[in-house]
Amino acid sequence: MHVLNSQQEELLKSERKLLNDLRIALLQFGTTDEDREALGQSIQQLDELFLLVIVGEFNSGKSALINALLGQTLLKEGVTPTTTQIDVLRYGPSQGRTILDENQSVYTFPVEFLTDISMVDTPGTNAIIRQHEVITSQFVPRSDLVLFVTSADRPFTESERVFLERIRDWGKKIVILINKIDILQNKAERDQVETFVRENAPSLLGTTPEIFSVSSRAALRAKQGDPARWKESGFEPLERYIHDTLDERGRVRLKFLNPLGVGTHLAETYLEVIHSRLKLLQTDWEMIADVETQLATFKGDMEHNFKFRMADIENTLLEMEKRGQEFFDDTFRLARVFDLLSKSHVQHEFERKVVGDVPQRIERQVSELIDWLVEADLRQWQTVMEHLADRRRQHQDRIVGDGGAGTYRYDRDRLVEALAREARRIVDTYDKNREASVIAEGARTTVAASAAVEAGALGLGAVVTALATTVAADVTGVLMAGVVAALGLVIIPARRRQGKTKLRDRIAALRAQLVQSLRSQFAREIDRSLQHINEAIAPYTRFVRGEREKLQETQSRLETLKGELDRLKVKVEEL
Repeated sequence: MHVLNSQQEELLKSERKLLNDLRIALLQFGTTDEDREALGQSIQQLDELFLLVIVGEFNSGKSALINALLGQTLLKEGVTPTTTQIDVLRYGPSQGRTILDENQSVYTFPVEFLTDISMVDTPGTNAIIRQHEVITSQFVPRSDLVLFVTSADRPFTESERVFLERIRDWGKKIVILINKIDILQNKAERDQVETFVRENAPSLLGTTPEIFSVSSRAALRAKQGDPARWKESGFEPLERYIHDTLDERGRVRLKFLNPLGVGTHLAETYLEVIHSRLKLLQTDWEMIADVETQLATFKGDMEHNFKFRMADIENTLLEMEKRGQEFFDDTFRLARVFDLLSKSHVQHEFERKVVGDVPQRIERQVSELIDWLVEADLRQWQTVMEHLADRRRQHQDRIVGDGGAGTYRYDRDRLVEALAREARRIVDTYDKNREASVIAEGARTTVAASAAVEAGALGLGAVVTALATTVAADVTGVLMAGVVAALGLVIIPARRRQGKTKLRDRIAALRAQLVQSLRSQFAREIDRSLQHINEAIAPYTRFVRGEREKLQETQSRLETLKGELDRLKVKVEEL
């Protein structure tokens, strides 16, 4: 590139920095090797000669066009794919060839046209060896101007259409040449072909390109000694356009614009990838929110239902207390003094009339409560498992445009599968009897310990019986009274009041102890279950939150860079 003025130098500095910032951002995000290479080569091209790339189907006359532009038969022409690799044509004091690799050679020619411009002859877009097509499409991002050659006898073939659609997003300046117009019979045929190309080009390229109809063979003959062929070749408007467009200022403008086009294309491509991933992550995010909502609802419903179930247990104890009050009123009377003389008789009657089947009922109610808790815990795990399974079915294969970051989908799917597998394992190995036994043991031990009752290996009913019947034992023993008057007027009423008070206090304490122990045990079990579920989904939750944060950060960065690319493009176009 010629020496730049201060304005151009400043733009070049800004563009190089901006494109390198984009490259770093894309590397951190994860790009395909092809995209990474394309951006790197575009940055490199800023310091190289202007690159004019010739593309089109084989036998469209690409080599003939280059020979006509250079005014000499320098490249081989033919009806078969003669160009099977990338050929770069550069200026040199003598003609020569350097093989860079199996896919690329550099030719040097002492031709003035190549002094400031390098030309590239590429394999046909419909080459038999499909690798050549890939080579061509990878080389296009390096170009500063693309001359797309289509044959007048078969304009815009299917392979040409596909190729143009693949390269249009690179933001390259593309000029369309309709070659071999000399094979058309008359002006009407020529007008028909030109109209067809002019009408279809905008939809294929997204812009309206410059279009020239030429005969490369006639132009070369004119330059080699048959000037009568020059006018019919249609080459004069093309060469005038190239001369005007590719003057020093025009070359600089295109040289600067093309890497910006590549950068903009890649920024837009990966913004679409990010948008796709964020859209998918949104459903993941909603799933996590659904699970969290379900768990909160589950806990609230359990606490609400627990109160009703505990009310049944409390009512059983209150009924026993009521019977106890009636028992003391009926038993502790002077008329039944002989019954009161037998401590064992009073205790037996107390157990029969007051305690009755309360221990069995308490055992049953507590057992039902525990079974309910265990079943609810299991159902909650089953709900989570089904939700995850449904989530995987609905959103399988929904990631679009992986953009080279293949581990993204693998990591996400692996976490979802691990979480579903853990949920299945817990459901499949859930031992309801063992879980119920643990809860029941905890409740019984807590009640017994708080009431200072040794329950041993007996159940909760034994604790209730021990606590209740001690009331009768504490208030019997009226034989120490001595006289009947004292029994009737003082001792028996006092013992009756004492028994009723003790019974009320003892049952109240028992009720409080039982409720408190069950509530504590219940809360622990619910929290343990919720914690277990949260721990199981924690890796997935962390992945979704972390990935979402990273994607949003990269999205913001790419949007900023794209905005800067657009602003710089405006400045370059003003050169």
